[in-house]
Amino acid sequence: MMDELDLLKKDWQKQGEKLPRLTYDELYAMIWKRSSSIVKWIFIISILEFALPHLLYLLPSAREGLALYDELGLRYAILGLTVLQYSVVFYFIFQFYKRYREISVLDSARELMRKIIRTRKTVKNYIIFALSVFLFTFIIIAIGILFSDGDSFLHVFELEGKSIDMSTQQLKLIISGVMIAMGIVCTALLGLIYFLIYGLLLRKLGRNYSELKRLEV
Repeated sequence: MMDELDLLKKDWQKQGEKLPRLTYDELYAMIWKRSSSIVKWIFIISILEFALPHLLYLLPSAREGLALYDELGLRYAILGLTVLQYSVVFYFIFQFYKRYREISVLDSARELMRKIIRTRKTVKNYIIFALSVFLFTFIIIAIGILFSDGDSFLHVFELEGKSIDMSTQQLKLIISGVMIAMGIVCTALLGLIYFLIYGLLLRKLGRNYSELKRLEV
């Protein structure tokens, strides 16, 4: 049995000698091309992620949902959060574009490694910001429910004229708690989606970085 394994091993080694060997420049060019493609996809996905949810605002039901913020007295809080969100998201999209333009320029392996690290850091900061704003929106809504006028609260949740075995304030506390719990669950699900999409791209960038590091040794 050992003799057969030795023969197979020697045969494989002989075949390996016949296979074409890539030069340093060829390997570097392949890694550079893959890295540029990955960063381009990060840029494209960030634009789609921003644009697609806004198509929902064209639906009548979505526009009616936005009117609930006014009834809960959250118009200016949500407006301020939206302005902040848009400003920071546009900043990150611009940064992704810059990272793509930077990494698209063929440079030294050490410089490409530095650009990969910078890109990964930018993506991670973007994910942290996006998830924080998403969760904070639920918290604002929960606070708005808690401090809303009793009549407005009952109207928003269509509880007017119904027989309820607890006070309005107790209902507010329960629904606010449910809203925060929903926010945590939804943020965790969104984080999972980010992990699957952006995480996959970041892992590929990480592998490219490791390959470049081996080339430099």
